[in-house]
Amino acid sequence: MTTTEKPDIVVVSSKGQVVIPQDIRRKLGIDPESKLLVYRYQDAVIMKKIKVPDRVKELEQLYKKIDAKIPMYGELSDEEINAIVQKYRRQK
Repeated sequence: MTTTEKPDIVVVSSKGQVVIPQDIRRKLGIDPESKLLVYRYQDAVIMKKIKVPDRVKELEQLYKKIDAKIPMYGELSDEEINAIVQKYRRQK
């Protein structure tokens, strides 16, 4: 918190929900569907924006690479596909 920022007070709903003030959401780039890591530290609750990899998008990109190779090399066997997937996972 900088010296020009003032703290906000939020209310916990009956479902345990809190609203992060709009100014904070804007500054941190927290949009709907953003992922937050939440943990307790002594008597405080800490929230940190995190990026969680989108596995569906990663798989789509992998399949596009595979599909692009079919005209050059022909259809791939299941074993070949598994080898490509494993290689991709090791790179990540």
